[in-house]
Amino acid sequence: MSEPDFDDEIPYSASFPLPFRVLALAGMGILGWATNLHGLDKFGIDAPIVLELRTNDSLPRTTPRRENFRLGTQAPSSHYKTIYRLAGLYFSWFFGTWTIYLFFTQRDPKVVDVYGFLPGLLTVAIILVLLCPFEVMYKHERDSFILSLRRCLFIRMDSPVYFADVVFADVLTSYAKVLGDVFLIFRMLYPGNSMLVKPVDSGWIRWLAPTVMSLPFFLRLRQCVIEWTSSNNESNRPLYNAVKYATAFPVIFLSAAQNIVESEVRDGRGSEASNGSWHGEHPLFRLWLLAAVVNSLYSYWWDVSNDWGLHLLKPSELSAKLQPPKRLILPRLHSGSSLLRPYHSEGISTELNGGRYPYGFRAPLLYPILVYPVMIFLNFVLRMTWTIKLSSHLHSKSDGSMTFFLIEVAEIFRRWMWVFFRVEWEAIKRAQEKPVGGISDRGLTEDVVDYELFPPTPEEVPTTVIGLAPAPRGLS
Repeated sequence: MSEPDFDDEIPYSASFPLPFRVLALAGMGILGWATNLHGLDKFGIDAPIVLELRTNDSLPRTTPRRENFRLGTQAPSSHYKTIYRLAGLYFSWFFGTWTIYLFFTQRDPKVVDVYGFLPGLLTVAIILVLLCPFEVMYKHERDSFILSLRRCLFIRMDSPVYFADVVFADVLTSYAKVLGDVFLIFRMLYPGNSMLVKPVDSGWIRWLAPTVMSLPFFLRLRQCVIEWTSSNNESNRPLYNAVKYATAFPVIFLSAAQNIVESEVRDGRGSEASNGSWHGEHPLFRLWLLAAVVNSLYSYWWDVSNDWGLHLLKPSELSAKLQPPKRLILPRLHSGSSLLRPYHSEGISTELNGGRYPYGFRAPLLYPILVYPVMIFLNFVLRMTWTIKLSSHLHSKSDGSMTFFLIEVAEIFRRWMWVFFRVEWEAIKRAQEKPVGGISDRGLTEDVVDYELFPPTPEEVPTTVIGLAPAPRGLS
């Protein structure tokens, strides 16, 4: 194997090579999910119910669906505490292996490839544990992940699309570049290549990485198409959402095509000319830039207006006369637990400014008001940066730039924040739906006693669910 031509980024890549960066990003996803569930619980949103994490829908079912709702009596904290422990176990393995790697390599680029098997062994161990059929290492959580992934990959056109799968597929789109990096690692570990230098793309191979990166967007697009063609659907919203994910494909593949142009420029005008002004002059670059702007702006508008339900980018709704928000009637979904747990209801801002909500927002607001403008701004900045992550022609030749690793971290952080607002809006929408049995404008009817937002007062009879035992104190 020929010794690689090291550049200025090699010292960083030698101490923190691409395989470890990918494993670190995967661990951030586990930890981020645990903090998502934890944070939602602290703000009174019952994420396991909204996401249907308590129903066993993602696992093989041997009992009727209604019986599985008995899992709703499980404490909400048990979900995120288990994932916290899983993340702790994952990072203990990660940091242990990384420490051993640094001890043996001493950050010397010449011996990095000699110990390249260490992250490979860690990856194999993680995969074996993930697929382990025995009741060890949090099997329920492992099975839920695998079967959710299987449902996203192999969903049929007549299958229902669960909200948990929607969130899962959206998270996968934020890991698009990470999936491309996994493909790149396999090529780097091929005999004759190095973990410190990106292999040269040639022929049809140059299209494999973009294809892998586009897979999460295809999965999410297919979910939207299934929702749109469903017999129960009467809206074009899933179609417009599918268009949003379709706009990512031109960004990915036009970026890969620019690598071909760069190779041609280098062959015709020399390596120095490939770094010249052709990027701005070539029509292919302009097309990529247009696709990136369309995708970023469309995705940003969709986040704010549809995924979070805010009115900032909906002039027609802002100009309409706003009525004071009605009290939410929250279904218990036969689980013994409401979507928004009442003991946190003091943090819900349902009426502001004399019955109106702040400009561009909505009612109710389940988080502190200042969080919303901060998130709107950060999401815009990170959405504009997001397309860089999908653009292979902007990556350094070693693919080891600290800048691009931080961009991947920033995208995971953006998705982490997005989950809070997406689940919040889903919980509010479900809470505002008319429950079975009918509800009058004045509140609950006498024949519907298992739907409510606030806890019963001492003078009221505690609510129970038909067919189930009363919910434990603190969980209703």
